[in-house]
Amino acid sequence: MVNIIFHKLNKPAQYFICIFVIVAVSAICYSLSQFIGYRIVALILLVSVSLLAMFFDIFPVMVASLLSALIWDFFFIPKKFTFYIDNAEDGLMFFMYFIIALVNAVLTFKIRQIEKEANKKEEKENMLKLYNTLLNSLSHELRTPIATIIGATDNLQTVSNKLSDEQKNILIEEISTASFRLNKQVENLLNMSRIESGYIKPRKDWCDVEELIYGVVNHIKENAITQTIEIKIAANMPLVYIDFGLMHQVLYNIVNNAVLYTPANSIIQVEAAYSKKVNGHFNVPFNNVVRDTEVDLLVITITDNGKGFPQAEIKKVFDKFYRLKNTETGGTGLGLSIAKGFVEAHNGTIELENIASGGAKFRIEIPTKTNYLNNLKNE
Repeated sequence: MVNIIFHKLNKPAQYFICIFVIVAVSAICYSLSQFIGYRIVALILLVSVSLLAMFFDIFPVMVASLLSALIWDFFFIPKKFTFYIDNAEDGLMFFMYFIIALVNAVLTFKIRQIEKEANKKEEKENMLKLYNTLLNSLSHELRTPIATIIGATDNLQTVSNKLSDEQKNILIEEISTASFRLNKQVENLLNMSRIESGYIKPRKDWCDVEELIYGVVNHIKENAITQTIEIKIAANMPLVYIDFGLMHQVLYNIVNNAVLYTPANSIIQVEAAYSKKVNGHFNVPFNNVVRDTEVDLLVITITDNGKGFPQAEIKKVFDKFYRLKNTETGGTGLGLSIAKGFVEAHNGTIELENIASGGAKFRIEIPTKTNYLNNLKNE
């Protein structure tokens, strides 16, 4: 990190810092010259040049190398305050110091360049791995519904007169299911593209949380799930100012994920509550009509009594294209990352934790405001 920060400095700043460091180190050494010999000073200056070479470009470092050699000669090698060297040993030592300082600067810079290239290569390999993961997922998730649609339509076109009404209905149902699955994958890719581009701008409006949650649950129940979904919404829940479409997708992705990864007959609970902000903490339940329009907190939790998530993978579940290990269920691994992106587009947060008694818990917190008409929505 420090290396990156220094490398972003412009060239004048790099020259200034290199010169300042050499002058400062030389001044300190000069103040201690009665305790240390000029040969020790040479080693200290070489170390200083080496450290500079770790952070800055080659030309500022070479200037520092040249400056350190001249300062060492002028202020430390006898006779002091002249560039004259009166013996061959000191002359050879000065020449070797100058060469070593330059070579050291160049080699250190080259090592840093090699490290950068190695990092770039590693990034490319990771990108290639990510690309292969995406390609493998899409090859299955897109080809399967497409093949189903092609096969069913081909049967309807070629042998329609030999099919019973029941068989035709089955083929039509297969086409409908495959089309929905295909559309879902395309939507996921488009949504992730929007998140990546930073283009998402929530179109907020007053929304009924009860309508939102029941709409999501009813949508999921259309798939004839084996789990039981329980809904619990706080009394006197106000209308909240959110993007209904984005939050519908968030809840659908999370609840559907719970359906996919929990055993049959599991219980999934969706709870919604509202809290007022007090002293920076969202800890006061909403039980009364909100006056005016205050920015408070909508809290939605989705829990299940399944097996939960492997502890080592909890931090990865919101990553793009990430799917839990040892799972057979299909998918591109985009559902939870899209949910996270849509929640953050509302300036909210989403967290995942395992429940001690078994299962997982997603907690969504959305800063929002309420409408004073909240008590009229059920009238």
